[in-house]
Amino acid sequence: MKNLTNPIIEKSFTIIDDIIGSHHLTASEYNIARRIIHTTADFDFLNLLLCSDNVIDIAIAALKAKTPIITDVSMVKEGIRNMVAKTYENEIIVAVKQAKQAKKGQTLTETGLLQCCEKYPQGIYVIGNAPTALIALCKQWESQKINPSFVIGAPVGFVSVLESKAYLAKLDIPQIQIIGHKGGSTVAAAIINALLVMSKDYETDNSNIDGGGGGNNESKKTIRKKI
Repeated sequence: MKNLTNPIIEKSFTIIDDIIGSHHLTASEYNIARRIIHTTADFDFLNLLLCSDNVIDIAIAALKAKTPIITDVSMVKEGIRNMVAKTYENEIIVAVKQAKQAKKGQTLTETGLLQCCEKYPQGIYVIGNAPTALIALCKQWESQKINPSFVIGAPVGFVSVLESKAYLAKLDIPQIQIIGHKGGSTVAAAIINALLVMSKDYETDNSNIDGGGGGNNESKKTIRKKI
């Protein structure tokens, strides 16, 4: 497996660690939050990351099994394709590109996402832009039409964003999400990239992932903040 880091990233992580100091996240959760902060220069994400029980272990296992990754938009794919190519070479499918036109009452991304649900019912779903796609995904799960390996819910903006995240949070799906209005394609990509880097660390030593700072290493119980 190729080198997944570089001196600039490592120096940036050190600076971020120094700024944050102690924190409430587990080591693995902090690895994700730190990569998001590195990508966005926004320290608010330290308190916006929510992970369901055991989702990081579940996610790493799914990635290592070469489970297809379905992204809502092309920007997410562009943000992860290099890291995916260096690791497990999972197929990456962009939902919005699967539909030539939107069905009545749907956005183009939603229509494409529903097509992906039919073809990849157990895929990894990464939503970094379109809340309509996340809502459609949740409805598919409630209808027992899909059983995703895990879901990243990080749409950004104001229209239907909070509703889509609240919908996901109440479902028993392995999930990583960003609460509130923040998120975006770069954030969703950073989460996948962090998981891929951790997967290499797991192969080296499953019990010794450098989380930086002074985080809590005990596993948290499901999602604990109100959305």
